[in-house]
Amino acid sequence: MKQKLFFSISILISLTLLSCGQRNAKNEMDAEAYSRLLKIGNHISAQAQTSLLSHVSNAMKKGGSLYAVEFCNLQASSITDSLSNHFNCTISRVSDKNRNPENNLKTATDKQLWNWVTQQDAPKDTLVVVKSQAIYYKPIRTAMPACLQCHGPAEGIQPDTYEKLQALYPIDKATGYKLNELRGLWKIELAQEN
Repeated sequence: MKQKLFFSISILISLTLLSCGQRNAKNEMDAEAYSRLLKIGNHISAQAQTSLLSHVSNAMKKGGSLYAVEFCNLQASSITDSLSNHFNCTISRVSDKNRNPENNLKTATDKQLWNWVTQQDAPKDTLVVVKSQAIYYKPIRTAMPACLQCHGPAEGIQPDTYEKLQALYPIDKATGYKLNELRGLWKIELAQEN
């Protein structure tokens, strides 16, 4: 219990120091480096979001939500992997209500940051440094009505789409959302520069 409390406090202190632009002695990141990495993370997450939304939108046009679910199951990971290679980083999405088990809150930092973000009225982009790794997190919202065709309340999802979701993701937790609700976080792992 004491260890969890200490970790929570140290994450919040790190977040506070970084967000204020002060120098973090342990990680030796100044305000300029923080700002630069924040911009890089924002650029990469925007590219990832645009790419995924474009592909999913095309899949919806081609075959509706049923086809889009199958497309995401087969292609979403390869799209983010390709962008990770392009930007020389690791791009993922994390959530406490994940659809794909690979997108769960894996690390203590993920869990602590998720708890912090979900308590904010208007969560914003955040950059934390863990060991030698700068990690950028950005909120993902169900920003368009089309999102709810696969992530909305079960009764609002077409029966064949809901059945396909259950078949492809038997432990799916990513339904029941309303428009503009926080659905997850982009997680961009960048190597910290010396």
